[in-house]
Amino acid sequence: MDAIELMVQEHTHIKRMLKVLRNMCLRVLNNEIIDYDDFYKAIDFVRNYADKHHHGKEEAVLFKKMGDELGERVSKGPVAGMLVEHDFGRLYMQNLEAAVEKYKNGDKDARLDIIGNAVGYADLLNRHIDKEDSVIYTFARRALNEGAIADVNEKCQQVEKEAEGSGVQNKYLALVDEFEKKYI
Repeated sequence: MDAIELMVQEHTHIKRMLKVLRNMCLRVLNNEIIDYDDFYKAIDFVRNYADKHHHGKEEAVLFKKMGDELGERVSKGPVAGMLVEHDFGRLYMQNLEAAVEKYKNGDKDARLDIIGNAVGYADLLNRHIDKEDSVIYTFARRALNEGAIADVNEKCQQVEKEAEGSGVQNKYLALVDEFEKKYI
């Protein structure tokens, strides 16, 4: 298994959901009929596929290995920047969930917060993914030695097997397919 290539592939699935989120927001903006519970499903995707599954591998495996092997200049520089962006993404999802709750409880003005947080998250993650794919991952491939890359591959393979046992990949990729048919 090439863990970095797998993470790049996961980015394509995440970007598909980001496009769905933007289209959901366009429908909100245009006051079209929308199932607001779909926002909860999108939040679940972000929290459990994009964040827990994908960012979990980055944070606990790849970024940790980069810090351990390449030192403080990497762990407190570009890797720290990626971690901060992960945290910003979590904040957007927390705020999006609160806005959907407000809307469901009758606050129609919360539609603005739904749009703001969902579009803000999509913009953040699109830029974030581009940096990881073109800079961080390329740097990791170049700078980490074969043993370190092998260790990353092995640990990520363990994470993948555990997730497959729980059906994580199938569940969330099926959700992206379903939402693309519904919103794109």
